[in-house]
Amino acid sequence: MTTYTLRSASPAKTRADAVVVGVLSGDSRPSLAPGGEDVLDAYGRRLAPLLASLGVTGKAGEVVKVPTSKAIASPMLVLVGLGPSVTATSVRRGAGAAARAVTNAASVAVALPADSPELVRAATEGYLLGGYTFTAYKKQSSTSTAPGEVVVLSPASRKKDVAAAFEEAQVLARAVAGVRDWVNTPPNDLRPPSFADAVVAANKARGRGAATITVKVLDEEQLAELGCGGILSVGAASDAPPRLVELTYAPQGATTHLALIGKGITFDTGGLSIKPAANMHEMKSDMAGAAAVVQATFAIADLGLPLKVTTYASLAENMLGGSATRPGDVVTMYGGTTVEVLNTDAEGRMVLGDALVMASEKEPDVMLDVATLTGHMVVALGDRVGGVLGDDDVVAAVMAAATVAGEDHWPMPIPEFMDERIHSSRIADLAQHDWIRWGGGLYAAAFLREFTGGLPWAHLDIAGPAYNSGGPTGHLTSGGTGVAVTTLVEYARTLSEHGLPARGA
Repeated sequence: MTTYTLRSASPAKTRADAVVVGVLSGDSRPSLAPGGEDVLDAYGRRLAPLLASLGVTGKAGEVVKVPTSKAIASPMLVLVGLGPSVTATSVRRGAGAAARAVTNAASVAVALPADSPELVRAATEGYLLGGYTFTAYKKQSSTSTAPGEVVVLSPASRKKDVAAAFEEAQVLARAVAGVRDWVNTPPNDLRPPSFADAVVAANKARGRGAATITVKVLDEEQLAELGCGGILSVGAASDAPPRLVELTYAPQGATTHLALIGKGITFDTGGLSIKPAANMHEMKSDMAGAAAVVQATFAIADLGLPLKVTTYASLAENMLGGSATRPGDVVTMYGGTTVEVLNTDAEGRMVLGDALVMASEKEPDVMLDVATLTGHMVVALGDRVGGVLGDDDVVAAVMAAATVAGEDHWPMPIPEFMDERIHSSRIADLAQHDWIRWGGGLYAAAFLREFTGGLPWAHLDIAGPAYNSGGPTGHLTSGGTGVAVTTLVEYARTLSEHGLPARGA
């Protein structure tokens, strides 16, 4: 296991197997970023021609390893491109790229720009997440190339806020990695009952000294007694029945209450409205929203944020079979709203609907739901940006939190005419889907809004960024990304400090 320490020391004199410094791209030539001044002094006039001969540009994502020949105490200098300027985002991504480039080193010193809490957090998070691997199903899973020690170098290491940011980064990275582990787990090993068990086990693993989170699991019989028709209809054809997991974190003295709701489809065939076979294997990631809200709750508690959090992870497996929900069926949701099902591959809104009503009954100050909900949002925003829809004030606050967290989300509207579309069913209160090609992500959000009880609410559609089908980039590795966790935690922090602004303010 890698240990992380924060220290104020010279990168040129630090005796680590590798020292990581940043490189900024310039108009004329690249230059070492802040944090690498002592390395520059050690090399002197030799550095510029060395960078030129190696073709170093400082472009974001660039990593060049250089044997130092005793120019500095470390035998290996790792040059990481940060692009044209120092930002928390460039540092986070640069640290992630470095973590994958440095293998089989017993110790690494990270001397990226880190003179503020934001940059220390970025460097630490980036290195932790960039070095993430998922090897549970590999024969050689016990073989690790991760360093035994990573030292984050910061001239401000003795400041309390910097030290706190360093510790917080490790909590957040652990939560993000927890989401990645669950998303990357094969769907035969993470079905609704086993996912619920995994949440219970993960909470217990936090240890006796951790802030208390209570976990309650509702099985299919209890869901039926409550009338949770949405989640039951989605999971009707699976031999692994649905579960609804409720987590409660209620620190003493908390005056603000946040509800988090996550979509947890452990595998999505599309049901009778079956998906194309190509890339269906990636539908194991359709539970990323549930994983995100659970791990965010753990992080909020571990950071001791002074607000109450009630979290619902709505878990089902959308399969085919004789008991599967049919297009044309009418389902009665928890709370009594009837829904005409017209596309069984639009199942996420059904499992969220039950949970949203249940959450609203707790009368939270604000509700956030997170879901890999619609391909429409991927068409609109691509595969690296999530959409945020809902009440304007809440959406703005989520966007502000995302900026601090370093995640890419974008506000999207819920046009007034969507209300007419979702009420187009001739036989039920709501139409679950309408097969109009345009604006499907906006339609889905309008549908979800019907179950919020009029409470302040925002919906995060992470269908694009929840799973990285390509190669690693920056601090994002292939497979599950853990997106939304850091945004949710930052939102919770702001809410606990400032409360919810007056609606329309």
